Amino acid sequence: MKFNKAKCKVLHVGRGNPKHNYRLGGEWIESSPEEKDLGVLIDEKLNLNWQCALAAQKANRVLGCIKRGVTSRSREVILPLYSALERPHLEYCVQLSGGPSTGETMELLERVQRRATKLIRGLEHLSY
Repeated sequence: MKFNKAKCKVLHVGRGNPKHNYRLGGEWIESSPEEKDLGVLIDEKLNLNWQCALAAQKANRVLGCIKRGVTSRSREVILPLYSALERPHLEYCVQLSGGPSTGETMELLERVQRRATKLIRGLEHLSY
């Protein structure tokens, strides 16, 4: 199997990094401000807020599918679907970053949870 040099990227990490250019064989390797590896999007400042935003976006899409696909709004129906389908996306984000680091990230995750609460008949008043 041949090594694919076109798929190689350099991610410069850390403050004061001189950001040298690197070659692999005779070709220069392209530098990138962010990369995705093993499903984790990471940038040169090791900031994971963008990853949390993507996880919240995916959770919102799942919630939309639940809303369109299920006619019942009872707690007994919606809560197991939320626990099985949506909550893992939000928990993945929190565990990945070691806890939401900024208030902005926390607000994003809470907004998804408030939207899910509005779906359940009898709990609409809890989402402010």
